[in-house]
Amino acid sequence: MALMITNECIICGACESECPNNAITAGDAVYEINPDLCTECIGYYDEPNCSSVCPIEEAIVVNPACRETKEELLKKKELLSKG
Repeated sequence: MALMITNECIICGACESECPNNAITAGDAVYEINPDLCTECIGYYDEPNCSSVCPIEEAIVVNPACRETKEELLKKKELLSKG
C-alpha cells in the first residue's frame, strides 16, 4: 500500500525531504505522494518517515486505491534502487 496525503495537510513541507524515494512533491493544494514511488519506507526504516515527521496526525494515511503487500513493497524498493 502506498500512502497518500489528505486535505488535512498544512503544506509545511516536513515530509518531502524525509522520503527516501523522492515520492513526495508539492501539489496544487497539498503535498502529494506518487504511489508508483512510495514503498512506505519498507526496506529503509521501521515506519514511514513522512508520517513520523508530519505535525498533523491524519494528514498522511494509507491510500485505499494502492493495496500492496510487504513483499510487493520490498520488490518495488529493489527496482527503484536499481534505477
